[in-house]
Amino acid sequence: MLVVPSCKRGINSDPMESLHIICVLLWLTLSIAPFDGAQGSVHQYSVEEFKASQNGFLFYGGSEGMHASTSTDVNAGGIANGRSYIRFDTIKFRRPALSAHEHVDDGSSRGLIQAIVFDASDRDKVGHSDAICCTSDLAKSEGCKEGEVIIRSSSIEPNWPFTISVNFDTEMREAVMPTENVNISKTGFYSVFFAFCDPQLKGLTIEGATIWKNPTGYLPGSMAPLLGFFGIMSLAYILLGFVWFLHALWLWKNMSKLQNQITVIIALGMLEMTLWYFDYANFNTTGQRPVGITFWAVTFGALKKTLSRLLLLGVSLGYGIVRPTLGAQTTKAGSLAVTYFVAAEVLDMCENVGAINDLSGKTKLLLVLPVAVLDAFFILWIFVSLSRTLEKVEAQKWLVKLELFRKLTNTLAVFVMIAVAWIGYEFYFKSSDPFGEEWQKAWIISAFWSVLTFGLLCVLCILLAPSSNLAKFDYTDETAKDFDEEEALPLNLVVVEPEKIASKIERKERKALTSSGFILDDNSEEDKRE
Repeated sequence: MLVVPSCKRGINSDPMESLHIICVLLWLTLSIAPFDGAQGSVHQYSVEEFKASQNGFLFYGGSEGMHASTSTDVNAGGIANGRSYIRFDTIKFRRPALSAHEHVDDGSSRGLIQAIVFDASDRDKVGHSDAICCTSDLAKSEGCKEGEVIIRSSSIEPNWPFTISVNFDTEMREAVMPTENVNISKTGFYSVFFAFCDPQLKGLTIEGATIWKNPTGYLPGSMAPLLGFFGIMSLAYILLGFVWFLHALWLWKNMSKLQNQITVIIALGMLEMTLWYFDYANFNTTGQRPVGITFWAVTFGALKKTLSRLLLLGVSLGYGIVRPTLGAQTTKAGSLAVTYFVAAEVLDMCENVGAINDLSGKTKLLLVLPVAVLDAFFILWIFVSLSRTLEKVEAQKWLVKLELFRKLTNTLAVFVMIAVAWIGYEFYFKSSDPFGEEWQKAWIISAFWSVLTFGLLCVLCILLAPSSNLAKFDYTDETAKDFDEEEALPLNLVVVEPEKIASKIERKERKALTSSGFILDDNSEEDKRE
């Protein structure tokens, strides 16, 4: 039986994939000039060789979710003409030179190449449990033709799986498949394979392309809903930015670096979602992915994710609330942010820039693992820092700040639990659907993370919005200095002399005494404001 690759839009089995990725990244880095479009829902085959599989030879031509045609009018104009098809466009096969004793008999199955199109639900109709090609024994039991791929007609649609045959004539080294459109009359997850059974064709290569079109355009079926989704998300970010701008304009005198960073994140979100929308719209209309737009969408997205994590880390360390800077933590936080940006940028570029096929398992694991580890480190550092900051704020009895940090801690805990639960669902979804038959739901997986990120940003905008209550973001130089000194001790292992500690305590006691003769806490003025 022919096994359909377990992917949503196909997999790239090219052994030079890693080298190709590196070359693409270098090219994008060195050429920031306007980019030409890259092929979108067009599966290109560039002199690629067939691979031995069981008792035959196979070449995987791609897989995509396809919606059934809503119109059969071949003269209908426009890209959204209701027609859904897979077009074989200028497919050429080339084989090595024949040996002197080799000969292809006209009219036989020798020299035969077959292109097979089938739905995932009909995968058991192609091949046998331990063979792809029909043998003399299988010809008797299966009723197949010896020397051809084993294909059993569907009981629902007799012409499916669909096959196109190409024969090599005697001593012929190159054969061309005629251009043909395969109409899609049933919604499903379709795959294209090229196969041959003649061992004399060993070393055969293929070049050309297959063009996959859905009723509404060239977007693959699993990606099509994302066009409308990114349009909605663009409007959501614009609305959030408008509300945030009005609020900031009203309290512009109380704006801090913290709020300015949130403004930048909102602006990056607007740019990212808008660029994704135009990327998908162009892809759907022309069948090409504009590499320049995709590149900048990926870059703005990676930058947004990095600044969002840096914002959460800074707030958890007390930045902008109990201290004006991160002090000794600045270098460490900056290094982590730069490393995360590079890892996220590389991952997203390899998955999206000029690509329609999913990355192979090993390559994707290699790219996802650093991002996952860095995310885990961010989360751990954020919660440890929040815990320490909460203890210090509670000890100082800063009620407004204490309430703010408690709400932030609870919010992050809820969002982390939701994220972990969704990751578990992703694993379940992918493991329970190895053949991609649930492709119509696949877009929700990536869309969810955009919604979750937007939701968290909205909550942060509420918690950290500019406020007329100065106690919320007010701090003193002495307080900030105390926080920095306390963190510097365990990190730098500084040995402090007892005389210096005693002197510091004495200075603080003298400062706390008032002219009336009684002692106030260091934060008494803040408590009065609260």
